[in-house]
Amino acid sequence: MTINETLSQYSDLAFESSFAVLVLALVLLIVQYASSRAVAVQDNEAKREAALVAAGGGGTAVPDAPAPGRVAEAPRRSLADRFGNMGRAVLLVGTILILASIVLRGFATERFPLGNMYEFVAMACAAALALGLVLLRKPAYRSLWVFLLVPVLILMFLAATVLYADAAPVVPALRSFWLPIHVTIVSVGSGVFMISGIASLLYLLRMRYQSGTEGAGLFARIAERLPDAQTLDRLAYKTTIIGFPLFGAGVILGAIWAEAAWGRFWGWDPKETVSFIAWVIYAAYLHARATSGWRDTKAAWINVAGFVAMLFNLFIINMVVSGLHSYAGLN
Repeated sequence: MTINETLSQYSDLAFESSFAVLVLALVLLIVQYASSRAVAVQDNEAKREAALVAAGGGGTAVPDAPAPGRVAEAPRRSLADRFGNMGRAVLLVGTILILASIVLRGFATERFPLGNMYEFVAMACAAALALGLVLLRKPAYRSLWVFLLVPVLILMFLAATVLYADAAPVVPALRSFWLPIHVTIVSVGSGVFMISGIASLLYLLRMRYQSGTEGAGLFARIAERLPDAQTLDRLAYKTTIIGFPLFGAGVILGAIWAEAAWGRFWGWDPKETVSFIAWVIYAAYLHARATSGWRDTKAAWINVAGFVAMLFNLFIINMVVSGLHSYAGLN
């Protein structure tokens, strides 16, 4: 198997360009997020003024009505809307670039591009971005991109530095048709759980400060710009419903692959064990979410625990603990 060095370099360039573009998107969305509260305050003041004018005129006056024969001017878009639209457009470019880097890595190595931790993390980040573009497409959800892009950029930075592996053939243990099936499902499920975990963390923050009685600290100012708590809770639940069967299928298919490669379905390898624990935690979250008395914050904390287990499995198990899955480009 030969390596196309030109395509490999283009893949790395696309990944680096994606990182730079997503940093720009984060800056634009931070501006949108910071100005969204000011826009809300202005809208509330305008509504109060309109109500006062209508009350003073017996409820029949229409404020700012255009004169007869004149065409009313379209309202100017707010600063938050302009930066939010720009941020979403830049996000789309960044997502396309990271997907292009994955495809180019595959053509460069003439194999499915999921043979090491660098490629796995790239796929998980691409899945989180692509699904985010679908689930967070409404303007009310744009503020969540600020919090989703931060872990995505951290993971991409670690992938390009600590986890980076040169384009090369995979070890014999990974030369199987199970590789694209098992690892793709697990990586996509991990990206979905990233959105779910962030949504639950923000839900807990929103519940903590939704009453407005906890002072005007930094976290209170962050919370007041978020969507309402019920919206965040529904988003976490919706994404977990998508990720849970995906991740479960990945674990089952991994066991089938293990039987073909190692002669046993389950050997309590550290990676297998923590993956199963994470799956059980997410099952407990879905059960708690449907159980009276365990909804709201209790269920959200279980979801956060599942997210932590996923991160522990991704980094500590792969980088520190030795096991049968230690061939993923870090040994």
